[in-house]
This record gives sequence, structure tokens and C-alpha cells, in this order.
Amino acid sequence: VDLDTARQELEEFIPHVKNISDSSIKKMAGRDLMRFKEFKKQGMAVKFGRFTEKENKQIRKNVEEFLALTGIDSAEKLLFTSRYPEDKDTIHRLKTEHHFCEKISEGIPRPWRLIYYRARKIFDPNNYKGRYTREEKEQLKKYQALHGNDWKKISELMSRSNLSVAMKFSEIKSAINYGPWTEEETQKLMSAVKDVMRRKLTTENPSSLSSLEQSDTDLWIDREKLYQPLPWTEIETKVGSRYWRQCKQKWNSILTSKLTRGQKLNRGTNGLRTKITLIKRLYETKAEDASEVNWDELSNAIGDVPRAYVQSKFYRLKVSFVPLWKRRTFSEIIDYLYEKTLPDLEEKL
Repeated sequence: VDLDTARQELEEFIPHVKNISDSSIKKMAGRDLMRFKEFKKQGMAVKFGRFTEKENKQIRKNVEEFLALTGIDSAEKLLFTSRYPEDKDTIHRLKTEHHFCEKISEGIPRPWRLIYYRARKIFDPNNYKGRYTREEKEQLKKYQALHGNDWKKISELMSRSNLSVAMKFSEIKSAINYGPWTEEETQKLMSAVKDVMRRKLTTENPSSLSSLEQSDTDLWIDREKLYQPLPWTEIETKVGSRYWRQCKQKWNSILTSKLTRGQKLNRGTNGLRTKITLIKRLYETKAEDASEVNWDELSNAIGDVPRAYVQSKFYRLKVSFVPLWKRRTFSEIIDYLYEKTLPDLEEKL
């Protein structure tokens, strides 16, 4: 299939395909297009976002079956072959002979690349090593000074995952303020968000830039654009005094306030109504996993707020009202909230 045809055919399954590079389109045409068409015949849509527990189990099953089929003796060798240079050639040959790409993605209607990254996260023994010691933090600073942001190299030296070392360095690289946000910090944050959105919009659609020029307008950008993922580590650098996660949380609170025009959704009677609506809507979804919930739809039901606000509201509900919630499945938590908590909240209202 030529490049233009592949892009056109993939567009049916991946709405943002126009933003994907030519080299990635070629890979997806080979690895994903036939799979997507097959899933369509079975009435299954291509999925993005958080993986469900069912999908995680399927990935584990696919990896274990591939190991049994090839005789490769560990998932780490299969998925992190560069850590075993003496076995590299043999493992690559076995992967090719036994169609690794097809086998690893069997039964999961997602792009192959996302499945592969998820498998690496599940099976990386360096992923779950607990808190960093003071010595490790000092080591991380030294390695970053030597190797820059080559997180792959640093992760190998520290026996931690790429993401872990990158995020930890972002957290410790400068003195972070944990107090209340000052007016100056808030302005820096809003300016940084606006800058990255301006750049993003200019790249995607130069004609839409005019909507950003009205700097005196609160909602200076289309609502749907506000929910797109933002480069938080870059925004952190522009703010200068806050860790990226603080910037993200603050931006979500600003967004919630703007979109609700300052209404106090979490206080008094409004707070009770919000909790009641959220529990009812979650129960109606019949979702087995949090990733199956349409959080954007829920955010509209609650009052035109960001999805992050709704997700944090749900988190507070389960922590506050559901005993031993960590041991329960998502659907069990929802059932408990609906059957036990909802009547009490309605009575209180």
C-alpha cells in the first residue's frame, strides 16, 4: 500500500492520523492496518488511553505464550534485548521467525506500538523499585550532568526505567516551592500554557491563531483544545519554581474555575449534588474498568468542567467512602458507592 492510501485507510481508525509522521504511517500500515480491519469486522473499535485490567491480562498471556513457543527464558530478555548482548542475535531471529508483532498484539484492538510499550512497562523489573534514596538522587544528578537527557543510557546505569529517571530528575533538578501559588507564578503558568498552545495551534492550523490574539478574553481557545495533553516538563521549565505535576494540577483548577465561572462545585449543596450525579452516571455506564468510562461526557453532566476534575472527584469519593477500596475492582467500587453511599448522600441533600 502506498503512503497516501495507507494514511487514508488508517484515518478511519485513528482520527489524529494527519499528525503522524510518514515513517510511523509506514510501520502502522504493516503492523496495524489488517488487524484494525479484522477488529472492525468483529464490531470492535480501535482504543486509546488507559489499558484495562482485561487488556493487561491479555498482554501477559501473549508474552507467556510467545516465551513458551520460542524457548526464550524471560520476558525481560524478550522485551529488553539490549540488556543481553550475548543473546541478542538469537532473540532477534526467534522474534522474526515466530512473528513477534502479531503474537504480542493478539486480541487487543490498539496500535501495536502502544501494546509493545505497555508490555515493556508491565514486565520491566526496574519499574517498581520504590522510593529513591538520597544516594540515588545524587547519582541521578551526576549522570544527567554527564549524559544530558539521554534517559535510556541513565536508566541502564541506574537500573531504573526510562520514565522513572526522567520524572525523578524533573522533580529534583531545582528548589521547588510547595507553598500557596503566588500571583506571579500563576501568571507565569498561564503564559507558559498559552505559549505551548499557540505553537501547537500554529503547527496544526495556522488560521486558528487569531483566536489566541484576544488575550483579554478568559476563554481564549476552543474548549476541546484545552483538554489536549500538554508538554508539562516544558511548562515546568517556563514557570521555574514548580514541579510539573504541580503545574498540571494548578492548570486544572484554573480551568475548572473559568469554565464554571467560579461556582463552588465542591461545597455545600452543590458539592452533594455533584457527588450524587457522578455516582449515578458512573453506575449507568456499567464500566468494568476506569479506562472504559467516557470522562469527557461525565464532565459535561457535572457542569462543563475538565475531565481531570471529575477523575479527582471520583478518587476522593472512593477514598472517603469505600472501605478497603484498594482490594476492590473498579465495578465493585461503583456498586458500593451506588448501593451504600448514594442513599446517605441523597438523604443528606
